[in-house]
Order: sequence, then structure tokens, then C-alpha cells
Amino acid sequence: MPDRPNWASEPPAGADPERVARLALVQMACGDDRDANVDAAVRHVRAAAAQGAQLVLLPELFEYLYWPQVEAEHLFALAHPVAGHPFLGRFQALAAELGVVLPVSFFERAGQAHFNSLMMIDADGSALGVYRKSHIPDGPGYEEKYYFNPGDTGFRAWRTAVGTVGVGVCWDQWYPECARAMALQGAELLLYPTAIGSEPAASGGLDTRDMWQRAMQGHAVANAMYVAASNRVGREAALVGDGVAEFYGSSFAADPTGAVIAEADRTSETLVLADLHLDAARRFRAGFGFFRDRRPELYGALMTSDGRPRRG
Repeated sequence: MPDRPNWASEPPAGADPERVARLALVQMACGDDRDANVDAAVRHVRAAAAQGAQLVLLPELFEYLYWPQVEAEHLFALAHPVAGHPFLGRFQALAAELGVVLPVSFFERAGQAHFNSLMMIDADGSALGVYRKSHIPDGPGYEEKYYFNPGDTGFRAWRTAVGTVGVGVCWDQWYPECARAMALQGAELLLYPTAIGSEPAASGGLDTRDMWQRAMQGHAVANAMYVAASNRVGREAALVGDGVAEFYGSSFAADPTGAVIAEADRTSETLVLADLHLDAARRFRAGFGFFRDRRPELYGALMTSDGRPRRG
């Protein structure tokens, strides 16, 4: 990887040192033993830190098999409140020990509600807050509306030790509104922990891998910033019935032009490393003018479901 992206201009003489953050994407297989999955995630984070990573992204709901393949009420027992959570504290201690920023996906119970949530942990181990997944899919093999309330936190961008980071979760990554909302809050990079793979036979064998990547590459271009996703791999049998999902990995990072700068294959448990030139990206973003030339007063249709103007 070159020391400086070829789209970036040089900073002015006497400017502050350039910020370069090393990102690691953990691509891992998940089993039916929560403690074993968490132990494996910890090992991956340690391996990433040993290679200089300052920000490490784990996949969505890595704590267990992807149980939303099916609807089964006993699986709600997998959810826990943030207070006294069985592993969030462990990742806070790990972040502080290694000096890394850790967005951690988990199944949250809050009163009578259940959320697909993420805790943003800063490099000193402090919890900066929780994001609850906003867009909840519902379809064969991805029965998430049975388990998860729609998120109520709104989109979030956190100021961390490496920069301002926006994080959506899986299905959020298909929505340009999510990416733009995080960018408008000052995000310098967008991250998406993910669990995505094979589609049901009724889809005609559709392979969404390339669509999935292109959607996020579009966010990178439209917001002129780094975008990355971390996916799981492997075949997972449904916990009820005879369904099987095969997750296609392909975790990747794209630069502010949308170019893929680092990518995993479809099957391996691996780390993907990318050096993010955040100040160069900031200059590129300002110079391109997307945020200068926006016309928010014209976008009222985005505030409705059917695109028709709201009436008083």
C-alpha cells in the first residue's frame, strides 16, 4: 500500500502531522458456543493489535450462530441488558489493555424490548454509547423482525481516539440515508458489522456479494470517505428446521473514491488491514464539494414514505 493515496494533495507546509489510522476487519466463523466465539473474537483483536491496528471491527452478532434464520421464542434468552452484560466488560478491558477502538455488536434486552445493538468502546476502554440497528430485515433466512425492535437511538457518529467514526449494522449498509446522516454528524469513516450470505432457493440462486459491496462503495463516493464492512464466513445450520446459511465473507475497505483497498476472500477466517489517511480524506472531501452543494430544503420527500409532500 502506498504511503499516501494517489488522490490526495500534500498538506500545507507547517501543518500538523497527518493522521493515519490502521483499521482491522475481523472475518470469522461463529458456532453454537458463546464463550468459544467470544474467546475467538478476543484472539482476533489481539492479533490485529499486534499488527498495529488501532481500530478493530468484528462481525455482526459474532457471539453465536446467526439464530434469526428462523423464528423460535426460546432464542430470546440470548439477549442481555447492557448493565452486567456477560462480555461487553471483557471487551472494554481488552480495548484499554491494547489501546484500540472496538465497536462491539450484541443482542440487547431493554425492559420488554429487544435490539440488535452495538457498543462503541474507545481506546481507553470507556463506553461511548450504544447504537441500535435502525433497519430491520424480514425475509426467508433473515427473520430479524421477529427478534428485534426497530432501533430508537438514531444514527450515531462517535469521536474516538482515532477519529470520528460512524457505525451502522448490516441491513443499515444498504441505505444511503444512514450513511449520509452519519457523515453529516462529522463521521470520517463508516463501518458496518455484517452477517450476510446465501439467499433462499426462491431467489433463483441470487448471489448478493457484488451488490452488497457496490452499495457501500457508493456510500464511499457520495460521502467522500472511507467505508468498511466485516462479515462472517462458513455454513451455519438453522437452530430449528433444516435450513442452512452460507456466509460469503468478502470483508473489505473502500477509500473515498470508492476503490477497494483491502479485501478478504469468501471462505477464510482472516484479518483485513487497511491504513486510513484521514486528513488527506478530509481535504479531498472538502474540495469535492458534495457537502457544500447540498440543498437540504429540497429533500422533503425523504421525510415521507411515499415521496409526496407533507400536508399541514
